[in-house]
Amino acid sequence: MEWLIAPFEVSFVQRALWGGVLVSAICALAGTWVVVRGMAFLGEAMAHGMLPGVAVASLAGGNLMLGGALSAAAMACGVTMLGRSRRFAQDTAIGLLFVAMLATGVIIVSYSGSFAVDLTSILFGDVLAVRSRDLLQLVAALALAAVVCAGGHRAFVALSVDRRTATALGLRPRVAHGALLLLLTLAIVSSLHVVGTLLVVGLLVAPPAAAMFWADRIPLVMLGAALHGTAATAVGLLVSWHAGTAAGATIALVAVALFGLSALLSRLRPRHRAPRSTAPEPVPERTL
Repeated sequence: MEWLIAPFEVSFVQRALWGGVLVSAICALAGTWVVVRGMAFLGEAMAHGMLPGVAVASLAGGNLMLGGALSAAAMACGVTMLGRSRRFAQDTAIGLLFVAMLATGVIIVSYSGSFAVDLTSILFGDVLAVRSRDLLQLVAALALAAVVCAGGHRAFVALSVDRRTATALGLRPRVAHGALLLLLTLAIVSSLHVVGTLLVVGLLVAPPAAAMFWADRIPLVMLGAALHGTAATAVGLLVSWHAGTAAGATIALVAVALFGLSALLSRLRPRHRAPRSTAPEPVPERTL
């Protein structure tokens, strides 16, 4: 069993594990709504939308997470403004801004003398370089994400079912949508050190999607997604240690592989289940 335990006796791997666990919890809170509302493409676009801000912060010697947050917020505002046009669908605006922000970020990074190294770190993260200070930031981000989820839960559910229902209930769907974008931005920025901007969508989408095979209530999906992400982190670090692969990419790949395994096992389970009482919080089947 030494091959299983030995990697996690190293201090930087322990910090990487805790960082992955915290990021998995944050992504579980945000990613559940990403899956329920069909916002995966927006999540990917916002992840790449961080690149210009992170690149500028890197070249200026500033805080990468702050730079990424400002850039992702600008991306979210741009998508919201362009999405109001009736001439084209919102995914058109997302696609255009996605390309523009990604290209801008690469151009900015190209001014650095260490172009390849900087860009690789930004795109794929460096989970093995997580520091104690980063863990404290992740704890604070998780606390903020939990507050946003708890405070906006009723509005998020109503918005996912029907925007008009949310309006009728006085839940202010525009504010709720803005809060969801804030939650998504928080998850993406928090994941920067672990899996980078390119692979963050794997932790945002795969764990909640896998959990939805086994749970039909939002809190249970979030819990299952957090456990899925934690397992992906542990297995990914273990595989990376023994196989010599990139840790962040391995974690993301394991998360997707576990989704495939979950999908397969869900097809093999018995289909007949006892009738249940009315569930107070079903996962919406269709979103607008």
